[in-house]
Amino acid sequence: MNMRTVIGSFFAIVAAMVVATSAFAQSSYQIKPGDALAVEVLEDPNLNRTVLVLPDGSITFPLVGSLRAAGKSVDALRSSLSSALATNFNAPPTVYVSVASIAPPPFGAAFPGGAPLGPTIDIYVTGEVGVPGKIAASEGTTILQALAEAGGLTRFAARKRIELRRADTRYLYNYDGTGGSIKGSTILRPGDVIVVPARRLFE
Repeated sequence: MNMRTVIGSFFAIVAAMVVATSAFAQSSYQIKPGDALAVEVLEDPNLNRTVLVLPDGSITFPLVGSLRAAGKSVDALRSSLSSALATNFNAPPTVYVSVASIAPPPFGAAFPGGAPLGPTIDIYVTGEVGVPGKIAASEGTTILQALAEAGGLTRFAARKRIELRRADTRYLYNYDGTGGSIKGSTILRPGDVIVVPARRLFE
C-alpha cells in the first residue's frame, strides 16, 4: 500500500468519524423555541419542509397540526411526528428531523456593551413561507412586509387563511386582499407570530 493510499484512507476515516459525531450531536440535541427544523417524510416528499419552533415550544406540521417540540431531542420529535402521521399512511412513515439552524441569541447579545443599530422587534413567521424563522424587524413593519422578508409564500400556502397570533388572540389575514379581519398594512408588535398554513385539497 503506497503513501497516497494510506493518507486517503486516513482522511476517509476522519471524515466518517466527523459525520458520526455530528449525527450523534443532532440526535441528542434538545430543541428550543426559535430553532428551525428540517423535516423530511420519505413516503411523501410534498410534506418536506423547514418548520420553526414557536415561542410556546410547538411546531405546526401538515396533517398533524400543532405538536410539542421544545425540550425534546431530535430523535424524540422524529418518533412523535412519525406516530402522529401514521393514520395517513398504511404504516408509520419514515421521518427524518435535523436542526437547520439554532435559535439566534437575543438581539444585541453579539454586541456586548454596545448599542443596537436601531429599534427592532422580534417577530416569528412559520409555515408555508420561503424562509421561516425569527425576524428582528424594524418598528413599524407590517404583516405584508414581514412575509416578504420571510421569502414570500410557497405554492402550497393557504393564501386566504394566514393567521396573526398576538398573545391569546388570532387575526385572519387574506394575502389576496379581500376579506379577512386585518389588512396587509397591519403594523406588527413584539412577539407576534405569523402562521401560513398549507392549503387544503381543492383550496
